[in-house]
Amino acid sequence: MNLLNLMILLLMSMIISFIMLFIPFFLGKKSYEDREKNSPFECGFDSKNSARLPFSMRFFLIAVIFLIFDIEIILLFPIPMKFFLKNYIYIFIKLMFIIILLMGLFHEWNQGALEWAY
Repeated sequence: MNLLNLMILLLMSMIISFIMLFIPFFLGKKSYEDREKNSPFECGFDSKNSARLPFSMRFFLIAVIFLIFDIEIILLFPIPMKFFLKNYIYIFIKLMFIIILLMGLFHEWNQGALEWAY
């Protein structure tokens, strides 16, 4: 009798497992309307058009500028750690880096590279 109870328990657990595996398969069918939700977000081009069409150059320029400034911000992180260091060479290097960073920002601003629409 003990073996029969074990077999029934095993069979019930297998049935419940299969039901739990196949319920999402049937309920999770994507319709055509869900295609918009699966499209890339802010990728610079319309994913429903042909793949041979060129993408927006403005998006590409903004993305490159963002990456450049993102890396420069990461390079600025150690500055507060060395703030109280009395080494004048380090202070000069910090100031030069910030000045070059600001000059690049003002140059891009004057060239209109930071404006999305004309």
